[in-house]
Amino acid sequence: MFNGATQLTLDPKGRFSMPTKHRDALAVACKGLLTVTKHQDGCLMIFPSPEWQTVSSRIATWSNEALAWKRFYLGSATEVEMDGTGRLLLPSELRVAMGISKDATLVGMETYFELWDSARLAAHEAETLQKTQPPEVKGFSF
Repeated sequence: MFNGATQLTLDPKGRFSMPTKHRDALAVACKGLLTVTKHQDGCLMIFPSPEWQTVSSRIATWSNEALAWKRFYLGSATEVEMDGTGRLLLPSELRVAMGISKDATLVGMETYFELWDSARLAAHEAETLQKTQPPEVKGFSF
């Protein structure tokens, strides 16, 4: 289970170090093989390969009415591999498409990660807090 948010700095080549707390789990879950694809909210999603296989199989069954969305997710999906030091190299076309350059935030979403440009994430969260909460959030109690 991946959770928490970590501030990261991408190097000029578009690499970042996966936080240590996730490296061992990823080594076991997928031997360091991950799939990166775009998210409609303006971030990248990073899936361990077995999880991506499950998700992509579901997307592949979508009807032609959802062809553009199918293309959006499957067409941008790229396999990446953690190197021996736990770094990931993000494809430049995906980084550019989502506006991720240097300061980024990795957010654990239980079975996958979201990688955001840090400023975009802050703006997105501020906007979210101004919206009406959906019923499942409104009724949630800790």
